[in-house]
Amino acid sequence: MTQGYANGVGAPGAALVSAPAFERHFRIGELAEMWRLGRETVRLLVKDEPGVIKVRLGRKRANTVYSMPESVAARIHTRLLNSR
Repeated sequence: MTQGYANGVGAPGAALVSAPAFERHFRIGELAEMWRLGRETVRLLVKDEPGVIKVRLGRKRANTVYSMPESVAARIHTRLLNSR
């Protein structure tokens, strides 16, 4: 997990914070490839997960882009592994 400075400047002595905004983010296709699952399966797993960023494009025929911080992806993957 990546850490950033609380004041956003990176001044010496500033407190370090860990936030999902500074983590690496994954898209559905990347997770599907890493986990060797179908894109639709991954979409169903992440669509209602807390912490997932959803960007909806278009009005009539909506196209939704999902972006997951690394910590959320790890939580979902751990839940998948423990369900067996």
